Amino acid sequence: MSQFNPKTFKAVLLLIALLFAIAGFSQDKNAFTLQIDSFYAKIKEQKNPQIIDARSPEEFAINHINGAVNFNLETKNYIQYVAKLDKSKPVFIYSIGAGRSGQLANELLKNGFSDVHDLDGGIAAWIGGGKPFYSNTKNKLSQAEYQKIVTSNNTVLVDIGSRYCGACKKVKPVLETIRAQYGEDVKIVEIDLEDNPQIIADLKTVKVFPTLILYRKGKIFFKKDGGQDLKKDVDLALASN
Repeated sequence: MSQFNPKTFKAVLLLIALLFAIAGFSQDKNAFTLQIDSFYAKIKEQKNPQIIDARSPEEFAINHINGAVNFNLETKNYIQYVAKLDKSKPVFIYSIGAGRSGQLANELLKNGFSDVHDLDGGIAAWIGGGKPFYSNTKNKLSQAEYQKIVTSNNTVLVDIGSRYCGACKKVKPVLETIRAQYGEDVKIVEIDLEDNPQIIADLKTVKVFPTLILYRKGKIFFKKDGGQDLKKDVDLALASN
């Protein structure tokens, strides 16, 4: 019979504790983060849903989910906004991604709200999923004009994002590198939420900002959610048949 090893036993206990901690964190995160279809379905179940847009007032003024109110943890009268919410009913929160909305959701959970839902992908997922929204801007590009660009050029790389999206800003220098390398062989089109929300809605394929779509002869050849390894992935896509 093998002897009891205190060091081995202690290591096993630490490993078990770590696994439980990781599992607990995952459960906490998944408890309030929802994909677009579930988020939308739960909103439709409510007669007067409590929807919070956790972006800045400037972003909210340009576009937002119908019926949403606008505040976040940085809002001057934050406590007053929270006081107007009904803790017995679900609260639905979104931002441009999950940063500001996730922080607000966590704070509400800490303060007695038990049914809080954060939209995975934020406003990109909502509008990109073709859900109804308010916009005070006229689209600079029509769907017909967009399709003409896609079909009249052999290879088109479309960058979809927002001027308020930090990850989207990191894509811009990569696009310039691609433009310099491929020249007229690749047509690059930049679609911003603030200028062309209806294009994003009509595509019904955007789940997050940034989203990159590569067209060949009018058809989607490659799609990428997020800008990580963008140059590498575009090079591989263009090199394939």
